[in-house]
Amino acid sequence: MTPESVLTLAHRAMYVALLLTAPPLIVSLVVGLLVSFFQAATQINEATLSFIPKLMAVTITLVIAGPWMLSIVLDYMREMLTSIPSMAG
Repeated sequence: MTPESVLTLAHRAMYVALLLTAPPLIVSLVVGLLVSFFQAATQINEATLSFIPKLMAVTITLVIAGPWMLSIVLDYMREMLTSIPSMAG
């Protein structure tokens, strides 16, 4: 394996990781901001109030985006497994 191929594999792995983590993180961020605005508007200062809405939103996001995420992981693994012979030589 050349250094370029190692960098290519690492780049691809980081890209796949970013694709898989972005939807739940973005949804959690948006829900957290909305709950924070609600807390600021109503002057409710409860730190645990945002936990349940975030948990529900991330769960719904994972249910909706799950098949897409699974296809990304399967494509990546298929690509990695088929490239093993070329890496060894």
